[in-house]
Amino acid sequence: MKHIAIFASGKGSNAQKIQEHFRYHSEIKLSLIICNNPKAGIIELAAEWKTPVLMINKDDQKNPERLLSELHKNRIDWIVLAGYLWLIPALLINEFQNRIINIHPALLPKYGGKGMYGIKVHEAVKQANEIETGITIHLIDKEFDKGEMVFQAKVLLNEIDTPDSIAQKVHQLEHQHFANVIEQIINGK
Repeated sequence: MKHIAIFASGKGSNAQKIQEHFRYHSEIKLSLIICNNPKAGIIELAAEWKTPVLMINKDDQKNPERLLSELHKNRIDWIVLAGYLWLIPALLINEFQNRIINIHPALLPKYGGKGMYGIKVHEAVKQANEIETGITIHLIDKEFDKGEMVFQAKVLLNEIDTPDSIAQKVHQLEHQHFANVIEQIINGK
């Protein structure tokens, strides 16, 4: 059995799709939620799933040994970032090299990097009058949004799209593809 930890900061809709996908999976299990926001909706979802939650703070970010210990204690093999807004500490990147999966709400390398998340990405896409956008699923390294790209999916845009409508289109792609791609990565396909 491969054990996944999801790192999340928000309401958890991508985490929910991942949980649904792996709920009865014979080889992959969601085993831990790591959260840095005590008001995040993911906490309530994790309680429904009976999945343990580890709350972390800035000290854990600066001194990630406790976090690494918890990951080992829960036999975590893979980390999935699902709306997690902090940079992953180098200690974890080294320990889970090529086993940390992230999703970005744009077609990297465009609209990535520090500070490019959520609606900010969609505002930048709209401002640039892009005719398409999408999602990028990638492995992470020590820089924001620079790791090896594994998968991209695109959606067409038109002149009447707003940052909010772009966000909705991108969110649909996330829900459609993220869990399947996670499974393919973990299974080495």
